[in-house]
Amino acid sequence: MVRADNVDRLYSTCQLYFFQTLALLYLLISYLCFHVLFTSLVHDLVGSIQNSDIPLMEVLQGLQYVMDHRIRGGHYADLDESLMDRLCEGLLLLAGKTKGNLLRKRPTEEADMAFFLFGDFFEEVSDFRRVVGRRLAHEIRLNLKIHYRCLPSCTAEQKQAALAILHMLTRSFPQFSDWKDLVVKDEHSTVESLLTSPEAQDLEKSYSYKMPQPGGQKYAPPALYFDRTVEKLLAMFPNTDPDNGLPSDMLPALYSHYGYNQLPDPPKSSALRILGRQLTDFMVIILIVASIVEAAQQDFKSMAVLLVVIVLNTIIGFWQEFKASKTLEALSDLTVPKANVMRDGVLQNVDSSELVPGDLVILEEGEAIPADLRLIEVSQLQAMESVLTGESVPTTKTTEAVSAKTRRIPLGDCKGNAFMSTVVAKGRAKGIVVRTGTQTEIGKVSMAINSGSEKRVITPIQRKLAKLGQYLIVIAVGLCALVVGIGLAWKKDAKTTINIGLSLAVSVIPEGLIAVTTVTMALAVRRMAAANCIVRTLPATGTLTQGKMTAAELWTTDGLAYGFTESQSSSPLDGKIVSQPVPSLRVPSLNKPNPTVSSREVSPTNIATNAPTMTLALMVSALCNNASISHSEGEWKEIGDPTEVALLVAATKSGLSRATWLSKGFSKVHEKAFDSERKLMSSVWKSSEGIEYVLCKGAPEEVLRNCTHFCEPASKSNPMHSIIHGERIENQVVNEDFINEVSEESCSMAKEGLRVLGLAYRRVDVINALQISTEENDSHYDEADLTFIGLIGLIDPPKEGVKDAIARCQQAGIKVIMITGDHVQTATAIATQLGIVQPNNSCTAYAMIGSELDLLSDEAILGLNPFPNVFARVSPDNKLKIVKALQERGEQVAMTGDGVNDAPAIKCASVGIAMGLAGTEITKQAADVVIADDNFACIVSAIEEGRHVFDNILKFIVYLLSCNGAEIFLNLVCAISGMELPFGTVLILWANIIADVPPAMAIGVEPKEMGIMNRNPRDPKKGVLTKVTWLIVIFQAFLICALTVGLYLIDLMVLKMPLNAAQSVAFVNMTTMQLLQSFFSRSISQSVFVTGIFGNKWIVGAFVVSFGAMVAGCYIPGMEHCPQSVTLSSHSHRFLSYSIGWLATA
Repeated sequence: MVRADNVDRLYSTCQLYFFQTLALLYLLISYLCFHVLFTSLVHDLVGSIQNSDIPLMEVLQGLQYVMDHRIRGGHYADLDESLMDRLCEGLLLLAGKTKGNLLRKRPTEEADMAFFLFGDFFEEVSDFRRVVGRRLAHEIRLNLKIHYRCLPSCTAEQKQAALAILHMLTRSFPQFSDWKDLVVKDEHSTVESLLTSPEAQDLEKSYSYKMPQPGGQKYAPPALYFDRTVEKLLAMFPNTDPDNGLPSDMLPALYSHYGYNQLPDPPKSSALRILGRQLTDFMVIILIVASIVEAAQQDFKSMAVLLVVIVLNTIIGFWQEFKASKTLEALSDLTVPKANVMRDGVLQNVDSSELVPGDLVILEEGEAIPADLRLIEVSQLQAMESVLTGESVPTTKTTEAVSAKTRRIPLGDCKGNAFMSTVVAKGRAKGIVVRTGTQTEIGKVSMAINSGSEKRVITPIQRKLAKLGQYLIVIAVGLCALVVGIGLAWKKDAKTTINIGLSLAVSVIPEGLIAVTTVTMALAVRRMAAANCIVRTLPATGTLTQGKMTAAELWTTDGLAYGFTESQSSSPLDGKIVSQPVPSLRVPSLNKPNPTVSSREVSPTNIATNAPTMTLALMVSALCNNASISHSEGEWKEIGDPTEVALLVAATKSGLSRATWLSKGFSKVHEKAFDSERKLMSSVWKSSEGIEYVLCKGAPEEVLRNCTHFCEPASKSNPMHSIIHGERIENQVVNEDFINEVSEESCSMAKEGLRVLGLAYRRVDVINALQISTEENDSHYDEADLTFIGLIGLIDPPKEGVKDAIARCQQAGIKVIMITGDHVQTATAIATQLGIVQPNNSCTAYAMIGSELDLLSDEAILGLNPFPNVFARVSPDNKLKIVKALQERGEQVAMTGDGVNDAPAIKCASVGIAMGLAGTEITKQAADVVIADDNFACIVSAIEEGRHVFDNILKFIVYLLSCNGAEIFLNLVCAISGMELPFGTVLILWANIIADVPPAMAIGVEPKEMGIMNRNPRDPKKGVLTKVTWLIVIFQAFLICALTVGLYLIDLMVLKMPLNAAQSVAFVNMTTMQLLQSFFSRSISQSVFVTGIFGNKWIVGAFVVSFGAMVAGCYIPGMEHCPQSVTLSSHSHRFLSYSIGWLATA
């Protein structure tokens, strides 16, 4: 019984362990399945943002399922933090998506689902909470758009979700403690009414989660703080007094934490190291080996020639690399030595390297900015930021906080910041240092260039020539050993055999290759310079558009659209305005009216016949405007903001210039300047009859928001007369249908790449006009109750010839990618006009914005398929990522740019291209090629020239290897058969000198072949010589060798000629055929009967010179170069002509 009980207990224990093991295995498999599923859903969520093929709603529903059935209830409170970061970024981008017109927007169904998921993950997953805690308040505010879920029209679920998320955020993290930071300012009252409701009180009582508070000394992290008001900024720097600055006793601790405000010295290559790199190039090593061989043969004259080639090539390469090393030195010159700073209430002038975050800096007109600042006081401040952004127009600065969806906004949008190494163009300001040293924008550029300064991407031709050189060295050593071994096997004299082996090695090495390559590239550089392409190193947006705003289209509320022809000209005598019924003119046909729609030219000489709405629109364009155009010294000059210049030019072309209105007695009463918060500009003008008008322009949605009426079609015979005398122009009350119509037209124009402005006006009486002119408060009374007139679209038109140049690139198999800071719709529209984006081709109709790129890992960017043709709103880091991703995909990348922020990507690219006119000096020095006239067509010319250079390099390599290959075969045949060599070492060297260098150099300047841009790019993984070209080399070498050996044997065995006479015949035969081979090498794919003999005069000249040198060595007595040669007999001449005929026939 005891034994039976023990067996039963043992059986029960084993059974228990077995089931526990099964349960553990089940849990493990379940977790692995969950993790795979959840990871794929997160990646799909991110992918669906830029790829419409991924069904977004299915992905969100999958995430909701995982939350409801696998995570909720604490089952998975901890998940991978990097995965949570990607999930958080994706949900934030989706939660703010809205639909509706300009005035009535509401969240999409997908946005609401993402909003709910955000709250669920925040509540259930600690890693998600930590990720959210690292976000900035403005990111939460602008992405979640909580106020859209707090409106009276929202559902109870939306309100409850908004309240829950607000309470969780404010209770969990101190930076979110004030709920007003998480809500758009204009909607505070709406959210506050919901927060004080009974349902909000109940939620507050039931929620008690708190995060632990970090201890220790707190320092503000280096950031731009563009989203912080001045008050909140000062709270981030509690030791900084807005009047007295930092106390001096705080500086040691701040230096210890932040470091000094200086850029690290860039790594510099010594002159000796640069020289060493030139001498260790494989092709230079070939020349060095050849010169050593020449010295071993005691042919010091040939050795001297080779040494001269080595020295010249080394000097050229050394100088090019030495100039390129100046890039980082120029960057360090951009730092500022001194700064005016308030410390302890005293204004001090200190070294800029001594600034720390929290310092209070005083800026004056003309001074360079010593660090990245957040401005707290400004007085008409404008900063010239072209060194960072490439924009030549000064940027107006304010102290206002900037709202954005992401912390990675374009520098030009940071109106409340001033950046290190930029210059104060106008005004004065006071700012707090927020970033120093490598944390500044200029510092980031420095670090990006430094990180790639030691390893420069070499070009394909450099790599291929280096690999060819390695092959030739291996072949030379191998053949030398083979011949020496065969000679010793034949019991020949060891010294003679070694000399023969060295001669064969010399035959393998094309002494003229480096010299010819250098000369060919130098000539190509000269040709490119003539075409405004300046090459700095030998290779071994503003570029696409005019950079000038022009009026493209005017749409008015009476159903008419107007196109402007030749709008890029400032002359009122150029171009026309053409009106036609909607559908309106669109950007692709800016310079000619749509032939399918009846059109009418607007007459600038008879403005009485123009439509009232058009007259009002151009009145606003001309008078609500501070720009000016004038005629001086035979040309029209523009002064003012580019947008206002474009509006004034458009009005002037119609005969409604500002001068026209002034001549009618109009005078300016008041102006309310444009600012980024209102997005409006208005001015009050009085006619000669005492009638006042408020004229307003600005963002379409803001203008429309302030309008109560809109102009309807009218039949006024003289609209200007009506305006002057204050006669009523018919209008209607703004309704929902009209709002939708304007929204649709505005979106339509924006999709065409136009910058859209709304135009409106209002007639006011004398009392109201006086009240407006004396207002000093922030009332918007003068911009209320307006009458909407229409929309005007502006664009920076493409440069002439760019579209054709891009088409040539595409025809040549080159993919053109646009990387710009413009809005994605504008960028896509311009790219469509230029043919970069082809709507009917799914492989090209793909655009991505910088914030979406930030969500992707390097591997994800590398795997994008198709790869986008347009990148909009990008940062410098985005540009660098794009270049690196393309290179990882095996592409050869040519990157263009003009600003300092382009320098890292330009330096990283296979070929860096800088703009000569708009480009900064640092960018030009980082580039390989500088486009002198900023014309994209020059880049295409450079590509064509590059193909031309490669073709010529290939041709003379085939020629050199064919000639030297014939000598190799000849030596091998004689060595194996035991025959005496047709000619000795001296004749081999002489043949290489006269038959290699002059003809090869002549081939190097061969004119380009037809259809050179109709070929696809070469595979960068393939060598210089393909299988076909290797077969051509071997066939030509074998043919020359066979004819030479045949003639040599006939002279020796049939004609019984002396050995030295037979050797002279063989030498003359081989040299002559090699020289004739230069004519056949003018094209790899075409016969000499197609290319002709006299198409390249340099080859004819080279043939004459080389043939003359050969004849001189044979017929002129006393020539020391060919002591083994003798005068040829008549039989030799006859047989020589036979072999030449065979070569020509083959």
